[in-house]
Amino acid sequence: MSSDQQIKGKPEIGEGSSRGGGGNGRQGGGGLIIPSNSQPPPPAPPQLSRYESQKRRDWNTFGQYLKNQRPPMALSHCNYSHVLDFLRYLDQFGKTKVHLHGCGFFGHPDPAGPCTCPLRQAWGSLDALIGRLRAAYEENGGLPEMNPFASGAIRVYLREIRDSQAKARGIPYKKKKKKRNTPILKTNNEPPNFGMQQS
Repeated sequence: MSSDQQIKGKPEIGEGSSRGGGGNGRQGGGGLIIPSNSQPPPPAPPQLSRYESQKRRDWNTFGQYLKNQRPPMALSHCNYSHVLDFLRYLDQFGKTKVHLHGCGFFGHPDPAGPCTCPLRQAWGSLDALIGRLRAAYEENGGLPEMNPFASGAIRVYLREIRDSQAKARGIPYKKKKKKRNTPILKTNNEPPNFGMQQS
């Protein structure tokens, strides 16, 4: 069978299977018919980026958290207070030591020894988590104006966590300043010099 007889996605008819122009739709008994559902498998979906994978995991984790509530909570009834409860729930899995007021290491960035202060979720991790959940909420059909992750109460909570962790750990929070690109104006019409010497 020659390769020019193959038609992708359609049944293939073998040699000698039609006579006299073949316009009548009848097939001879000697032909090989390949069913149309024998197409090659579709290509694998593209690999998700690290951010997209994490966003999907976070969204599934939050959904599972709501299902585990007593009674189970539907996402459509979720508000900012449920999000705050979720953030507090996550603290038990934190890895950042946050010193308490009575601890001798309170306010010291490099404690000299171990202490019994609790481990918490770091402010930066919570802030990034809320950003991913805010995006996932809208990607899953939620209205931006109803987004519980975009509530002002969430921003206030995160700011309080940031400030209290900075004090407890003795690490001042400094907001990164955006670099301003100041264009250099040329006073003459010389071409720019890219550091290449002419020999």
